Amino acid sequence: MTSPVDLISLSPQDIAQRLPELTDILVDSVNGGASVSFMLPFHPDKAVAFWQKVALSVAAGERTVLAAVQDGRLIGTVQLITDLPENQPHRGEVAKLLVHSCARRQGIARLLMEALEGEAKQQGKTVLVLDTATGSGAETFYRRCGWEKAGEIPRYALMPEGALTATSVFYKFV
Repeated sequence: MTSPVDLISLSPQDIAQRLPELTDILVDSVNGGASVSFMLPFHPDKAVAFWQKVALSVAAGERTVLAAVQDGRLIGTVQLITDLPENQPHRGEVAKLLVHSCARRQGIARLLMEALEGEAKQQGKTVLVLDTATGSGAETFYRRCGWEKAGEIPRYALMPEGALTATSVFYKFV
């Protein structure tokens, strides 16, 4: 039987304190093939720099970072970006849904997305958007969570190993 999972919002101080765990999750995800904006080879220094920038964005009120904690250890994160143009106060962007490979297939990603949707509602957001690599397991996951696919953009990004991939754009009203 697995231990319960707690969902928390990370402050900039929490991000600094838990930087090794956050770095581990991001390195594990990228090295596992996740298309989350980084290329191989992926050095932990890039992950540290990424999380430090995220902490500054949280401090500026531009995003919220939610984390899943099990047995005192961070096992997953997701971000709600709210720093958008003034004509889009009702919208938020979902970024970097990451679950460490040791904790996958336990419903952690779904818990994080449900919490993110609740957080978005609390912040007055009614439309959420995200994008993911077309044909990925993430695409299937989002559909199962009730997200609607708006379309695909061919040759949008590179996978971590360098192959071009299309991106699927999703939205959900919350």
